[in-house]
Amino acid sequence: MDLSFLPAVNAGLNLVATALLVLGRIWIRQGRVATHRRTMLAALAVSSLFLALYVAHKASRGFESTPYPGAGIARVLYLTILFSHVTLAMAVPVLALRLVHLGLSGRIERHRRLARIAWPIWLYVSITGVVIYLMLYVFDPAPS
Repeated sequence: MDLSFLPAVNAGLNLVATALLVLGRIWIRQGRVATHRRTMLAALAVSSLFLALYVAHKASRGFESTPYPGAGIARVLYLTILFSHVTLAMAVPVLALRLVHLGLSGRIERHRRLARIAWPIWLYVSITGVVIYLMLYVFDPAPS
């Protein structure tokens, strides 16, 4: 089965997750707790769907890496972003699930303290997911 369309879908999911994370932060600062809760649960659902489709795409390709065609400073920039993205992405599911657990169980102060660390990481991973997609598939630096 051809799943070559999934990188674009996954970038779209990362973009949606980014928007939801930003909106969730805005709404909690406005005191709209129920709206924040729904938005952040939606961000978790979107990020979970991303993870499932990402693994499906990688599995369909034998878990091979997608080579970056650029060279020089573009390659260094790509590899720097990729390294930080992958490293931090490993923490996001654990952090996000813990945030949801703390928030839904009413342990709001602990939720807030963890969110100060976890939210920027989750946001960074979502944004850099889109950037990595653009660098690999849209802004192709390979010579023609």
